[in-house]
Amino acid sequence: MEFAQKSGFEKLYSVTLVKSFLVWSFTLTVCLLVVGFPLIVLMATVGALASVVLQSVLPVSAVLLVAGSLIGINLLAIVLGAALLTVKGIHPQDVTWLRWLHGEAIHSHTSVYAACPLTCSLIQ
Repeated sequence: MEFAQKSGFEKLYSVTLVKSFLVWSFTLTVCLLVVGFPLIVLMATVGALASVVLQSVLPVSAVLLVAGSLIGINLLAIVLGAALLTVKGIHPQDVTWLRWLHGEAIHSHTSVYAACPLTCSLIQ
């Protein structure tokens, strides 16, 4: 009986780890695409210059090498970041600035209609 309880707990824990890793991967990817847009432009510029420089040395595969390297570095950074956050035990539910991930809207103001001062007292 004890063996069955341990395997169920380990299965639940591994599912939680995989879920946390996948959510962190998604979150870091979205943050890289949205917030890191200037970084993406800078990487594209550096990549274009690097492919022009490498064209004299590797005429056939310079663009492929530079593009593959940039995409690989980005994917590696996202996967390592997600793995680090998962191993440290930081769950996406614990992070306060991820309200958009949980579907919680930030209410900045409430609507006040112009006719409300005239009609609100009539309703009550």
